Amino acid sequence: MTQNRSVAVIVGSLRKASLNRRVAQVLVDLAPPSLDARFVEIGELPLFNQDLDDAGSPPEAWTHFRARVKGFDALLFVTPEYNRSMPGVLKNALDVGSRPYGQSVWGGKPGAVITASPGATGGFGSNHHLRQTLVSLDVPTMTQPEVYLGKADAFFDDGGQLTDERTRTYLAGFMTAFAAWVGKQLG
Repeated sequence: MTQNRSVAVIVGSLRKASLNRRVAQVLVDLAPPSLDARFVEIGELPLFNQDLDDAGSPPEAWTHFRARVKGFDALLFVTPEYNRSMPGVLKNALDVGSRPYGQSVWGGKPGAVITASPGATGGFGSNHHLRQTLVSLDVPTMTQPEVYLGKADAFFDDGGQLTDERTRTYLAGFMTAFAAWVGKQLG
């Protein structure tokens, strides 16, 4: 019997009609029954400032975010690329969750990264910068299949629905591989 695992889905874009949020929703919809994937929002997190933790007065949004992420078994990051790196809002969320020192909510949780872009390279730079950061946060990150969705805006209709069946099949395969990765990492 396969154990259900909870997955925090973190989108690195705050746009209402975000291409990456659309991709993330498709991934949630395609998740095998062994994964319970839920969105964790990052847009309301104040910028990280170590002084607030040191003074024992972290913002409530930080405390809530840390507690929420801590309750998940695994992590799925879906993000665009801004200036060849991950968006600042995503980096801020990673920083908030990594503190106070020794109390990181990220450590040991298996993860995966998907990037999507209307550009040709599909967020390659962001994908790899995020992976580099996840190494330092002790997040074992799935290496295959890699997903860089280039020209991803063409995969969706005006209503935000995925219309490209080849991409749907590929993403379904990714989610099957991710479920296997999570199962292997968590036993």
